[in-house]
Amino acid sequence: MLLKQLMEKLDQQKDRIIEIRRYLHEHPELSFQEEETAKYISEFYKAVPVDSVETNFGGQRGVVVTIKGAKPGKTIAIRADFDALPIKEETGLPFASKNEGVMHACGHDGHTAYMLVLAETLAECKDQLKGTIRVIHQPAEETPPGGAIGMIKAGVLDGVDAIIGIHVMSNMKTGQIYYRSGNTQTGRSYFKLVVQGRGGHGSSPHLANDAIVAASSFVMNVQTIVSRRINPFDTASITIGNFDGKGSFNVIKDAVTIEGDVRTMSPETRETVETGVRDFAEGLEKSYRVKSIFEFTNDYPVLYNDPEVTEHVRKALEQASIPEVEAVLETPPQPPSEDFAYYLEKVPGCFFYVGAAPESGEAYPHHHPKFTINEESLIISAKAMAAVVASYCDGSST
Repeated sequence: MLLKQLMEKLDQQKDRIIEIRRYLHEHPELSFQEEETAKYISEFYKAVPVDSVETNFGGQRGVVVTIKGAKPGKTIAIRADFDALPIKEETGLPFASKNEGVMHACGHDGHTAYMLVLAETLAECKDQLKGTIRVIHQPAEETPPGGAIGMIKAGVLDGVDAIIGIHVMSNMKTGQIYYRSGNTQTGRSYFKLVVQGRGGHGSSPHLANDAIVAASSFVMNVQTIVSRRINPFDTASITIGNFDGKGSFNVIKDAVTIEGDVRTMSPETRETVETGVRDFAEGLEKSYRVKSIFEFTNDYPVLYNDPEVTEHVRKALEQASIPEVEAVLETPPQPPSEDFAYYLEKVPGCFFYVGAAPESGEAYPHHHPKFTINEESLIISAKAMAAVVASYCDGSST
């Protein structure tokens, strides 16, 4: 049986998955700069019996691998991302980042490690497979516009029937797998506002026009959008992440730059938030006699898991009876955004989660300088994805 053989082979490769993950953790690279990581991935496949390896896919260092089964069937895509973040690592791990100010603080090193070994294992069993497996190693998940868009434009989803992705999660219990059908992760938007007033001396405010006062009113007012314009049963958040108003204590500020982050769980809510933020920005011109230079950009869409594919994934995970997995559970919606959502706009699929909370100590959130994962989650991820792939591509009974 295909699944049994895959599980046995992966058990033999558990230590190797961890070894690869630690190497990648030591050598992180930022989004759209992952030159050495892409080389490492493509080099790995030189000794693997896959049918093709396409490098620099989409013109941005993506690597796409094709594994063709011995029998006809569906084409299933499986994806792992491989970029890191501009964070100075503070974990104290013996395999901590060697690239100053860059860190794998989201688990993408683990995603790549398990996927490499899983792809190798699938290739070794391709005489038992029906259909085609497309392995997508994607760069630049962390930074808009994201790496998925370029790969989609280059045709990575051509002929694909379904796409599956996994994210390890430090805030979820190791040994548990989590899924959700429908809208699962928020869509994201970015806005920037430059408030242009008129600078002056602190002793003569009547001769100036204080940009800080106007900008401060904007910061307070936009928080009422969520509390007063959004249905309490909808999901929305507005964060002001940058308020560039530094100056001298006795100088009235001439201009202030504000940057903000918006997360919503539906296109309709996103539109309501954008309208509200734009109204408050433009309203400053009349209320404070300043000039408002405003931009609002929608990037990652809401991540929507196809109900039929998600149900297929759930059943495959439960029926696989993976020894390391104690439960397969439904999760509430997740606040972060994810560019896997772009794939799901084009073909049906499912993005699910593998618990990776450390055995002891604090489970630091993703993007934290002390972020780490329980490496047991890597073999669980490999086996979970193997179970799903086998459920689509097991040709042993046909």
